[in-house]
Amino acid sequence: MIRYSDEEGFIKPIGIKFREGQDKNIRLPKVAVLVFSRHLYYDVIEKFPCKEVGYISSSNYERNIYILKYKNTEITFTMAGVSGPYISTDIEDLNKQGVEKFIIFGNCGVLDSSIEDCSIIIPTKAFRDEGTSYHYLEESDDIEVNPKYIDEFIELLKEYNFDYRLGYTWTTDAFYRETKEKIDYFKSKGAITVEMEGSVIASVCKRKNLDYFTFYYAGDNLDSTEWEERSLSGLSNIDKKKEVMILALDFALKLIKE
Repeated sequence: MIRYSDEEGFIKPIGIKFREGQDKNIRLPKVAVLVFSRHLYYDVIEKFPCKEVGYISSSNYERNIYILKYKNTEITFTMAGVSGPYISTDIEDLNKQGVEKFIIFGNCGVLDSSIEDCSIIIPTKAFRDEGTSYHYLEESDDIEVNPKYIDEFIELLKEYNFDYRLGYTWTTDAFYRETKEKIDYFKSKGAITVEMEGSVIASVCKRKNLDYFTFYYAGDNLDSTEWEERSLSGLSNIDKKKEVMILALDFALKLIKE
């Protein structure tokens, strides 16, 4: 059982951390892009002007925070923490440092084999099969995802000629416990994807009244007699994934201008 409390947390978010010589009073650009893939993260840092301004850390690893200059516009950029606990603290700390809108994207598993590898999925509802979201919102089986920006994102997808699907997602904490029974259950409820952060992103942003957009590119296939890895490996189909990264950056420009 998870006990929900509507009070504010006893420990407050403190923002990002800083190395010697970095500006501890910096306010980050209001729109942030967070990508789960380390390969796409490093590719952006190599291709575009990026100023390291701080970092997010846990007990065993660090992720740098950058101010990325893309088409003469500054965007907060970092690698997203995998799983509900990590992504929730990312949102809290980046918001404390000035971020008001979040674009968060990465790979997902598909529960419908007709969804092509690396095609785009826009979640509209998430089934809450994880723990973190229940500390941000009262108990429910599911939560609306992406209440804003779907039409604007689809407009951009059409400009890029990307294939896409809208549908429900299943957010779970334990990918080694994605059993056939649970796959069939969430498919019967309408889920077409499975991932580890969707319901948490929606819950944290709803509680904190933050704007966000989250989406996926299709990876491994669970709609089969045996698991199919497809492009789950980070470097598989990497050129297509790099196109998705540029899509996210261009979408950030739209949110900055609105």
